[in-house]
Amino acid sequence: MADQLAIGSRRGLRPALPLLLPAYLWLTVAIFLPLSAMVFFSFMTDLPLAGKDWAFTLGNYAAFFSQSLYSTLLFASLRLGLEVTLWCVVIGYPAAYVLAKVLKGRSREAIFLLVILPFWSNGLVRIFSWAMVLREGGILDTALNAVLPFKINIDLMYSYPAVIIGLVHSYVPYMVLTCYLTLQAIDDSLIEAGRSLGASRRQVLWRVIIPLSMPGLIAGSALIFVPVVGSFMEPRILGGRTGTFYGTVIEDQFVAVFNWPLGAALSFILLAVVLIILALAAPVLRRAG
Repeated sequence: MADQLAIGSRRGLRPALPLLLPAYLWLTVAIFLPLSAMVFFSFMTDLPLAGKDWAFTLGNYAAFFSQSLYSTLLFASLRLGLEVTLWCVVIGYPAAYVLAKVLKGRSREAIFLLVILPFWSNGLVRIFSWAMVLREGGILDTALNAVLPFKINIDLMYSYPAVIIGLVHSYVPYMVLTCYLTLQAIDDSLIEAGRSLGASRRQVLWRVIIPLSMPGLIAGSALIFVPVVGSFMEPRILGGRTGTFYGTVIEDQFVAVFNWPLGAALSFILLAVVLIILALAAPVLRRAG
C-alpha cells in the first residue's frame, strides 16, 4: 500500500515539475547563489579582487566574540525587534478586528486602502516624511503650538522613540493583514454562541477570538521581528547617533569600510541567532496556535 502511494505521488508530481521549475530557478539565482557567495566571503581575509592576497580564516567570526560591541548591539537589535513587534500587535490587532468584524462595505475598503498605502510608497520617502514630522519646528511641533495656548517644544528626531515610530509605521501593515485574514475566517456563529451562553465581551475575546486568530498573530510577529532585527535605514536616518544597531554596523562593513568578509560573518551570526530564537519559540508558538 505504501509503495502504491509513493508511486502515485511521484506520478502526480511529474506534471507539476515544469510549473515548479521557474520558481526554483528564481530561488536559486536570487537567494541560494548570493547566500553561498556570502558564506564563502565570510571565511576570507579579504575580497578576491585583482592584486589582493586572501586566505581562509575564522577571524571574522572570532571578532564577534572577542569584541563586546557586537554582542551589545545584537542584544539591542533583538530588544528593538521585540518592542516593535509588541507595538505592532497593540496597534495592528484591534485595527484588523475592526476591519474583519465591524466595518462593512465601502468603509472597510477605504480603511483597508489606508492600511496598505505604505506598501505603495518608497521606504526612504516614508522615513524622511517622519523626519519632517518629528523634528523641531516640524509638522507635529507646529500643529500642536498652533492649537495649545502654551508653548511646547517637540523634537523626537535622532532618538530611540523616533526609530520605534518609523519601524512600527513600516511594519504594522503586516500585522494587520495577517490578523485580518484569520479574524475574517472566524465564523460569527461562534462569537454569538459564546455570548448566548452568558460570556462577556472580554471573555469572548480571550477565549474565542484571540485563540482562533493566534496563527495570524504568530505569522505577523515573525514577519515583523525578523526584518526589524537587521534593519538599518530607520535607525540610521531617524536615530542618528542613538540609532547605532547591529544592522547599521553590518551596513557600514559593506558600504563604508568595504570589509565584506566581516560584514558577511556578522550577517550569518545574526541569521543563526534569529533561527535559534525561532526554533526555541516554535514549541510554544505551535501550542498556542
